[in-house]
Amino acid sequence: MLDKKYNHKKTEEGKYKIWNERGYFEADAKSSKPHYCMVIPPPNVTGKLHIGHAYDTAIQDAIIRYKRMKGFDTLWLPGMDHAAIATEAKVVKKLKDQGIDKYEYGREQFLEACWDWTHEYGDNIRNQWAGLGLSVDYTRERFTLDEGLNKAVTKVFVDYYNKGLIYRGEKIINWDPAAQTALSNEEVIYEEEKSAFYHLKYKLEDSDEYLDVATTRPETLFGDTAVAVNEKDKRYKKFVGKNVILPLVNKPIPVITDPHADMEKGTGCVKITPAHDPNDFEVGNRHNLERIVIMNDDATMNENAPGYVGLTREDCREKVIEDLKKQDLLLEIEPLTHEVGHSERTGVMVEPMIKEQWFVKMEPLAKKVLEFQDDKDKKVNFVPKRFEKTLRHWMEISYDWFISRQRWWGHRIPAWYKDGEIYVGMEAPKEKGWVQDEDVLDTWFSSALWPFSTLGWPEETEDFKAYFPTDCLISGFDIIFFWVARMMFQSEYINGVRPFKDIVVHGLIRDKDGRKMSKSLGNGVDPFDMIEKYGADSLRYYLTTDGSMGPDVRFDEVKLKSTWNFVNKLWNASRFVLMNIEDLTEIELKDLKPEDKWILTKYEKTLKKVTRHMDKYEFNLAGSEIYDFAWNYFCDYYIEMAKYSIDDINTQSTLCYVLTGILKMLHPFMPYVTEEIYQILPVKNNESIMISDYPKYSKKYVFELEEKVVDDEVEFVKRFRNIKAENNMTKDLKVMFATDDDNERIVKLLRLENNVVKEPLGIKSYKVFSNRIKAHIFFEKIETEAEKNINKVAIEALKKSIERRKKLLANENYVNKAPAKIVELDRKKLKEEKEKLKNLLEK
Repeated sequence: MLDKKYNHKKTEEGKYKIWNERGYFEADAKSSKPHYCMVIPPPNVTGKLHIGHAYDTAIQDAIIRYKRMKGFDTLWLPGMDHAAIATEAKVVKKLKDQGIDKYEYGREQFLEACWDWTHEYGDNIRNQWAGLGLSVDYTRERFTLDEGLNKAVTKVFVDYYNKGLIYRGEKIINWDPAAQTALSNEEVIYEEEKSAFYHLKYKLEDSDEYLDVATTRPETLFGDTAVAVNEKDKRYKKFVGKNVILPLVNKPIPVITDPHADMEKGTGCVKITPAHDPNDFEVGNRHNLERIVIMNDDATMNENAPGYVGLTREDCREKVIEDLKKQDLLLEIEPLTHEVGHSERTGVMVEPMIKEQWFVKMEPLAKKVLEFQDDKDKKVNFVPKRFEKTLRHWMEISYDWFISRQRWWGHRIPAWYKDGEIYVGMEAPKEKGWVQDEDVLDTWFSSALWPFSTLGWPEETEDFKAYFPTDCLISGFDIIFFWVARMMFQSEYINGVRPFKDIVVHGLIRDKDGRKMSKSLGNGVDPFDMIEKYGADSLRYYLTTDGSMGPDVRFDEVKLKSTWNFVNKLWNASRFVLMNIEDLTEIELKDLKPEDKWILTKYEKTLKKVTRHMDKYEFNLAGSEIYDFAWNYFCDYYIEMAKYSIDDINTQSTLCYVLTGILKMLHPFMPYVTEEIYQILPVKNNESIMISDYPKYSKKYVFELEEKVVDDEVEFVKRFRNIKAENNMTKDLKVMFATDDDNERIVKLLRLENNVVKEPLGIKSYKVFSNRIKAHIFFEKIETEAEKNINKVAIEALKKSIERRKKLLANENYVNKAPAKIVELDRKKLKEEKEKLKNLLEK
């Protein structure tokens, strides 16, 4: 039995000249071959690769190996992302555990610590890529913070700023109080929480009348600068233009009209807190309201909440409610369940805060993407096509992208300040007194340049000229906006071309029950645990071929185990073939027997379908075709047939030819086992399967007549075995063929050399037939009492069911009114039940 661990061990140095221990392949930009390029979606350099990245890279490696074998000069460029939030959080924690404060440590030393972390975990990532058997070009590996990419990022920022596409402005943003940094909308996760509507009294100035204002956040009332009602709301017309007294603060604020106030929602009265709510921010802009920031960056209350300074949001809320009750300003607490935004990284509740940030104007960039997508020669082709709608949706509703983050680890914003002036440039100003912006850029800003910055842009390098635009990108649907759209508008605006010709979109890896994998559920899968149990080939083949592109994949270890069985089947079949073709020096396919022609025909037809599926990224269909051919035709039937003529050079040649083809078709999915077997083949054209030619369909080896003949024999064998199994027949059965055709292959396959008779026997017989072949099996079976009773029960049940279906189908009312498919199904089942009853009665 095949050693499960062999196919992820490091290859011995020098065993294959083209491979090192990671199986890398170095591209040649000056090659005369057509170029094919892919860039690896850069994993975060923070630790272990997850099952999703294994899925991504298994698909990519299958494509790049296939294209390499098809004659392309292939470049699969690896790299890693600096993962600003995650890396900084890890390093901060590490230093904290050592009793070191980030700010006391200082920026320069802190960045050195981040680089140390990056080097340590970068090696881990490379070792894991090696374990997966990825044929990337390590000589071209890139990192989003390396010198070349840093130059590219700075140039884009400066160019955009000079063109007015990047600007600095004060806006309300999502603020993470734990990480103390801004978050994009996409970095906010919404979770359902139990809360309440707190109904507060906002008394009319110099009156006992009041407005009932409902809010889920009473602690923010210190920042209220107005109460809004809808101008069509007749209930509050008399209040408009007057002032109400802000509870606890006791200062007057105006009652205004604004469409943001929904007459149908709550009481129709909305407190307006421009500095702590995105909708209120817009209302404040429309009415020129004051913006009062009431919280510190850690979400504790500041000096604008007198009497509550230093309290957390949660503690402040409790004290505010208590004080409102004391002053008879709390009308009601109405229980409520609603969605609350939390930081994707730290998990804390996000706080809307007004901050001065850097933004990218999205309208002209989004417009460029839509223009490209409307041109069939310029567009990025989505596979499956439906995901283009997701891209268009995001581009049609695009809003300005804020790109500054309050961190140290990342691309520092190339802007300097002095005496109220701003300077933006590739280099720092030469004059003294300029201070650089402390913030860094959103990680996605550098990732958006990945397809061309990794190839040397902004320099006109050989790689950039040879490999850009790239050919294909693999991505999950969940980052179409995060990453795919941004790569598209950056490339199309900066370079005037699409970043890649095709994008293949896959779903998420979920557990077998369809749940998202998470630490809290404990249902995550470590790909390297699976490799340890089943080997890298099994995992790769399972991930790439289990389902079509697009839908989510439900990870099922039972299916993975069955893939391991397939690898083992291939290994054992190959071992038999290799033992019997050791002396073969050349392939001779001249004097072929019908079974040779049959398997060659099956192989050529399989190859034609597999090639078509591979070209269309239909890896599940390609995998299914290879599996079916290799297991059901080559292993189960042809090898058995070949055993009886194994010394014939044509049989040996056919075995070698077909096995080589199977290995080559499987190689993109299973690089280790296919290389291992390929190296032992006595006849091969290349030192490594990785650089061998992918097989080409040849009509020369398609024999339609022989295929039909042997197909019929195989079908007969299947039916014979089924009847034998169903009736528990032993080896002493006898067979009489009713046709005069040559049945030698059937006799050998069924091992009936001593069981064939010429005349019928006077005992029970069973008919078995295919299109061309008919036979009787003679076997006297002694039925036990238990079996008789089981058959009697089955007969009675069938009789009752048949009678019921007959009455049902005789009912014209049912036949005419029931769905046609249901009626047809009843007719089909009636026919099947009659056949079953007949067989049981014959027994």
